[in-house]
Amino acid sequence: MRKIREVLRLRLEAGLSIRQISASTKTSVGAIQKLLARADALNLNWPLPDDLDDGRLAALFYPGADPTTSTRYQVPDWATVHQELKRKGMTKQLLWEEYTAQYPNRCYSYSQYCDRYRHWLKQQKRSMRQTHKAGEKCFVDYCGPTVPIINPQTGEVRTAQVFVAVLGASNYTYAEATWSQSLRDWLSSHVRTFEFFGGIPEMVVPDYVSRHIIRLMFPIPLCSVHPGSP
Repeated sequence: MRKIREVLRLRLEAGLSIRQISASTKTSVGAIQKLLARADALNLNWPLPDDLDDGRLAALFYPGADPTTSTRYQVPDWATVHQELKRKGMTKQLLWEEYTAQYPNRCYSYSQYCDRYRHWLKQQKRSMRQTHKAGEKCFVDYCGPTVPIINPQTGEVRTAQVFVAVLGASNYTYAEATWSQSLRDWLSSHVRTFEFFGGIPEMVVPDYVSRHIIRLMFPIPLCSVHPGSP
């Protein structure tokens, strides 16, 4: 509840902007906007009433929260956290904010939350871990989200593709934006990648290559179909 009090103080007493509060409290802009909207709906002013303890404050801001007060922390379901983090746009910060909203009196700090998640991750089954030799493999792919590019003269917005290359042994990464995933852009990105790395790996491992690129590179079928096959 200290964070709620600090957000309200910085806004209502100090008059800071939402982004300034976000930087000061290390809380997302969206979470701060929700807190301030709730405070406005409750007609809260600063300083808060003396009789508004943490329990009542939690009940006001998080009506559906678990009101239990205990010296024991509520341990998150790390398996669920791990799955949620695979969703586009999901971050540990957002999941932690949902967790603190549900258990305001028994929650870990954000740094504790991240540390315990990393510890849980290390304890999981390691059979799928791969060991890469230095200089052996470079993994390449286009990441899902595109990047908006704004023309400063016309204001026109175009979206660019983001090409990413990662060396398997060191995780040393190169990334760049191109206008398309065409064969020309795809090959040119590889050239600039190798120039950046200062060398060429033994293997380049693409995660996915568009069918039109494969057709352009291999116009003749890579294998023939037996006449008697179904």
